Amino acid sequence: MPQPVLDADTLKKAMRHLARADADFARALKEVGPPELRRVPSGFGGLMRSIVGQQVSVHAARSIWLRLEAAVPSMEPADFLALDDEALRAVGLSAAKTKYGRSLATDIVEGRIDFDALDGLDDEAAIAMLTQAKGIGRWTAEIYLMFAHGRPDIMPGLDLGLVVAAQNLKKLRTRPDAKRLVRIAEAWRPWRSAAALLLWHWRRNMPDWSAREPKAAPATKARSGTTSRAALKA
Repeated sequence: MPQPVLDADTLKKAMRHLARADADFARALKEVGPPELRRVPSGFGGLMRSIVGQQVSVHAARSIWLRLEAAVPSMEPADFLALDDEALRAVGLSAAKTKYGRSLATDIVEGRIDFDALDGLDDEAAIAMLTQAKGIGRWTAEIYLMFAHGRPDIMPGLDLGLVVAAQNLKKLRTRPDAKRLVRIAEAWRPWRSAAALLLWHWRRNMPDWSAREPKAAPATKARSGTTSRAALKA
């Protein structure tokens, strides 16, 4: 029996489930509203886009990706392999990302990664298939399966944004590690991917804790002899 796909209709169903299952999610939905559905291309293009985005800013990744798309309009692995290293460097790929892209394209061409078979695998088997390629770690595989294939029940515990959001939303004293986040997420089955979307949405609406608060003015005495209102706020 095919598993459900996270789409616009099932996302609404998932939000209702999460609000019933977790009071903090119910509060989040009231405060920031539901998240938007995200989709990325499937196949070589979707995974290659993840590789391009590793360890660079969103702006830089987009610029490199647009140049790569211009160089390989089909985004077929065989056409990618036809480009030499100099051509790939010209679009902005580092030596490591060129190596990862070639490894991924070769795995697809030689059948070790089979996208036609991917949807018939459970989540862990699908992750195992994808992560045999150099440069594709568990986080990349999980994100790809969520956004390219609409897998509904994945929780990328290694994602820093999710960890930060979960700590803030659930008012945890310490930041949860990946294992703890995955344990917490057990209560969100079978819609953990939707829970991740809501947590990322919450994170984008959180205060910027990195911004320094202005220094408080020194306490002064008000005319009435009581502490001033500014000092009380400090």
